[in-house]
Formats: sequence, structure tokens, C-alpha cells
Amino acid sequence: MSEYLIRGAALLGDAPTDLLLAGGTIAAVGTAAAREASGDARVVDADGLVALPGLVDLHTHLREPGREDTETVASGTRAAAAGGFTAVHAMANTQPVADTAGVVEQVWHLGREAGWADVRPVGAVTVGLAGTQLAELGAMATSRAGVRVFSDDGHCVADPVLMRRALEYVKAFDGVIAQHAQEPRLTEGAQMNEGVVSAELGLTGWPAVAEEAIIARDVLLAEHVGSRLHVCHVSTAGSVEIIRWAKSRGIDVTAEVTPHHLLLTDDLARTYDPRYKVNPPLRTAEDVAALREALADGTIDIVATDHAPHAVEDKDCEWGAAAFGMTGLETALPVVLETMVATGAMTLADVAQVLSVRPARIGRVGDHGRPLAAGEPASITLVDPAARVEVDPTRQATASGNTPFRGRTLPGRVMATFLRGRATVLDGHPVDPARGGEHA
Repeated sequence: MSEYLIRGAALLGDAPTDLLLAGGTIAAVGTAAAREASGDARVVDADGLVALPGLVDLHTHLREPGREDTETVASGTRAAAAGGFTAVHAMANTQPVADTAGVVEQVWHLGREAGWADVRPVGAVTVGLAGTQLAELGAMATSRAGVRVFSDDGHCVADPVLMRRALEYVKAFDGVIAQHAQEPRLTEGAQMNEGVVSAELGLTGWPAVAEEAIIARDVLLAEHVGSRLHVCHVSTAGSVEIIRWAKSRGIDVTAEVTPHHLLLTDDLARTYDPRYKVNPPLRTAEDVAALREALADGTIDIVATDHAPHAVEDKDCEWGAAAFGMTGLETALPVVLETMVATGAMTLADVAQVLSVRPARIGRVGDHGRPLAAGEPASITLVDPAARVEVDPTRQATASGNTPFRGRTLPGRVMATFLRGRATVLDGHPVDPARGGEHA
């Protein structure tokens, strides 16, 4: 295993120091790093760079098995590494659905083979995501994949009895239900946020209450059974208030916000560009402000990408026929720097919390999101916060180009990513694990 001496990295944005990565761990920090480095150690000049614990995404769509035309585990995790991520949770809406031990083990194994980032499969809550029968939750939890997060993402577990049973079941192995909060009867045929813009455009609206009603129900169910609930892609100010109330009662609920909901609004639907069509939809500027405030004060625990790659034909069409979803792994950190750090709402240490420490804790990924200290696993991201990069989908590692940030200039560039001491990105370029560390 390679040995790296990182010189002059600002740990979480603090004073510059040195790090020695050897044997898969952070072998030494500070003046001891250079002293203990071997003559074969590769020196990484980190002057001006910030060291963060490797980022962890709780919400990624890798599409494999079944939709390899849009993304594979290999291409998706390569994009993850390019974005500074060392672990991702792969959602269950594959073909076949990840609702059995066999399918989640397949996804887990594909991640190990690719080598770009750790892949933690998310198991489906219900068989086939159909919302009528619980999937093999226990079998997935005890499989080699060790599933701890279960979600029908893309579909809401709308039946309250089934949701209660799922919450009760996962208590046995410290699991969590990650709910896609969308009351289906209130969103039939919905195309965008219900409001002034939808009325002007004549598009069927997606009311905020469709999200808020499910969250209100589920936090009460979680309190009733004493289980863990995680709310996916929170998008409305009303949802924030419900989650804030639930936390004040001591209910064990966590929540995520996506980068695109921190930056973009439903005004973009006026372009009729399907890149801006997403589930849940882009909301109002007031919602965006509430989401940013909630992330800053801890009501919303984490940022998760909801990386959703699509084939060209599924987005290069009229709005009504287009698929919902946006890519996000390679732009998540820059968007958080733009919306939260540049505005003074958060520090770089806070960024480590919302993009690494807390998502690892929620997903029970014990060897990620760890302190940057001697003896800890060497999963680290080096970012240049002063860089400004124009988003160009043709230069991204993901297999799909449906980024909503195309043409935008965003702050920050990931210069290096290390997965347990092995470089997956160096000098700002992916390093192919299959070719012994050569640039991909």
C-alpha cells in the first residue's frame, strides 16, 4: 500500500499541518508526520488546501443493476471520488429492485470491485417498491452488505400500517427507515411546485402539504414505536417546522437537504428545461431560505446529493415527458461552499459535519466520517476552496450529463481523495484503482 506525506493541509480550515498516510490509516499528524515518513513516501503539496474527512453520501442512485445505460456502480463511484466522497449509499430502485439479500450483496460486491468508494446498499422497504408487503429487511441486514438504511425512495411508503411495521422491524438491528415523503394522491400528475409559477405556466402543481403531511404522520409513528426515522430530500419551509417540532419532543428523526434545493428555485421551470425537473420539485425562494437556516442550525442534519443520472433521451425532450432527477455527486461540495460557507452561515468544520460525520453516523458507517487524527482510517478529501470552476457535464466522471448547474461557476475543487490511504483522486484527476494509481 502506498504511503503519502501530505504537507501543509489546513485541517477543517484551521492552521496548516502535515499528515502521514500509511497502512490505510493516518499514521501521524504534525511534525511527527515528516519524521516518521519513509523514503518512499509520495509527497502531496497541500499548500492552500483544506483537509476534510472523506465525504459520505446517504442518497445516491447508481442505477446498476438494470439501467447501466445511465450509470454503473463503477462510473457513479468514480464520480463520487471526483466529488470528494469515500462512501455512498446506493438507493434500491434498481432493476431488479434491491429488496433481497442477493441484490444488495451484488451491489455491494460491484462497489468493492470498482474500488473508487465504499458502496453501502440501501434496501427497499417493500417488495418491488410496490408499497404492499415488507421486503426481506432482516435478511438484508444480516447479509454481507450489512444494510442499515431502508428506503423506497422514488415512492412513498404511504400505508401507515406498513410504515409502522417497518419502523418496528428495523429496531432489531439498529436500522433506519429513510422516507420519501410524498402523499401520492396529492401529487397525481404533478410536474412542479404548486404556486404562482405553476399557475402562470399551466403545469399541474405539487403542493407543499403533500410532503409535510407524510412527515407529520411519520414523526408521530416513530415516536410511538421508538424507532429511527430519516426524512429524505426535505424541500419546504413547512417540513422544516415539523422536523424542528419533532426534535424538540425528543423524537429520533434526522433529515437531509439536497444541494439543488439549497440553491435553485421553481422560477427555473419558466425555461421549460427538463434539467430542472426533479422530485421533490424545486420550491420558492422562501423555502430555500428556510432550508439554509435549518441546515445551519441543525434542524436539517445533513446534505445528501440524491444523485439521479438519466439517459439523454429521458431529459432531451419536452418537460411533461421528461424524467425527474439531477446528477449531484461532483457538485455537492461546491454548492454547499457557495450557499452556506460563502454566505457565512457555516464554517468548513460545519461542512465536515453535514457532508461526512453525520451521514456516516446515520448510516452506521463506522469507519467513515472519523476525526483527522493519528490512528484513524485515512479516508480524506483535500479541497481548494479558493478555486472557481465552471460546471461542464462533458468533463464530469458520471456517465450522465443531466446536471442543473451546467454553465455555473462554483467555488471549490477537489484536488485529492484518499480511501483508507489509497488515492482515488490526485492533482484534481481520478486515479484508476484498476491501473495501479495511474490517472484515469
